Amino acid sequence: MRKIAWIIAAALGLSLAGCGGGGGGGTGTNSPTTLNAPAGASSPAAAPASGASSPTPNVLAADASAVPTAVGPGNTIAVTVTGTGIHNQPMVSVRICTPGSNATTNCATIPNVIVDTESFGLRLVRSAIPTTTFGALTNETASGLPLAECALFGSGYAWGTVHYADVALSGETAQNVPIQVIGDSTLTAPAPTECQVGRPLVTTADLGANGILGIGVAPTDCGSACANGPVSTFYYTNAGVGTAVPINGQITNPVSLFGQDSNGVILEMAQVSDSGSASAQGTLVFGIDTQPNNVLSGTTATLMMTNGNGDFTSTYNGTTQTKTFFDSGSTVMFFPDLSIPIDSSSGYYIPTTTVGRSSSLVNAIPTSVSLGFNIANGATLNASGNSAFNNLGIYMNRQFDFGMPFFYGRHVYYGIAGKASTGGGTGPYVAYVSS
Repeated sequence: MRKIAWIIAAALGLSLAGCGGGGGGGTGTNSPTTLNAPAGASSPAAAPASGASSPTPNVLAADASAVPTAVGPGNTIAVTVTGTGIHNQPMVSVRICTPGSNATTNCATIPNVIVDTESFGLRLVRSAIPTTTFGALTNETASGLPLAECALFGSGYAWGTVHYADVALSGETAQNVPIQVIGDSTLTAPAPTECQVGRPLVTTADLGANGILGIGVAPTDCGSACANGPVSTFYYTNAGVGTAVPINGQITNPVSLFGQDSNGVILEMAQVSDSGSASAQGTLVFGIDTQPNNVLSGTTATLMMTNGNGDFTSTYNGTTQTKTFFDSGSTVMFFPDLSIPIDSSSGYYIPTTTVGRSSSLVNAIPTSVSLGFNIANGATLNASGNSAFNNLGIYMNRQFDFGMPFFYGRHVYYGIAGKASTGGGTGPYVAYVSS
């Protein structure tokens, strides 16, 4: 889910094509403005005429085959992709409780929360939070007034309050975490004018889930810029006036507040059928090189150091893509390739037969690598009635978004900025294992 670019592929019935945190393609929420986040949104260009020649050979890539870690230890939680009406949407359940209670008081488990590796912080729809639990959460304030935040999407805007909560994921607990509550009716002031882009996103139906769990490489969603002064489209008082917010009061990636497993996460998804699967399962593992089940050191992983948004550089068809990222919140692969037939109304790639392509990951460690992937006919996949696809793509210019299709059959690591692991060094970085 990259900030401000929630793409809707209405023509194929695949609404909500992705989400994330940093001004790229997919849906999204706010990202650290101090770490090269763009000032505006990008969204897919109108689908161009297809059929242009390409030097890329049509060689099908072998499917990745890494098997997820078993769910059970306290640093693991099950991830599911099922028939929610939105393809390739990985979901977990999140427990929230009274802040400062060590996640033991007035708790509620919120299901169907999107796992988003390209945004930062927990955001829940108010209607998904039971009244007793919501009443136990503490309002955050700024200048003596309740604090609110705006989160922009290509299809609309989310305006909500900021509350402190204890957040529990399996056996991991983060206390006093600032979270966003979307659609909180106690916030009577309208969203500021600069936030009112498109339609308001208030309910779970609007969002396509009960919330978003942003677990990317940044510990907070804005950083020092918002601490130093108001930043447009981030934090406001409940009167709609922009305000500064200290770093420890900003919407926070809860993983960064865990105990020994606070330095990162691994999203591990089982492989699915090339024609699509009705569902998919995986495991979200907390910590990197902190326990026997989250080892990066000594593996065959390909590793890339990133900027604060999780971006790195790749080349595709001879063009450098400085905004390349691995985003579980994007339900498809977004990339520019005029050699693959494109549906003019939706932007989906619709090759007659599946095609193989590859991207070169620049400055990868230990060496630059060629990452292969396949793209099948989006219309055919949609008609299958399945929910999990490893080969679904949409045309988008100026960036390369390895969305959810990339994750099947892989262990994908996210090292949080400022925190170190034996195998990855000090974050931010991303890494992956394919077998």
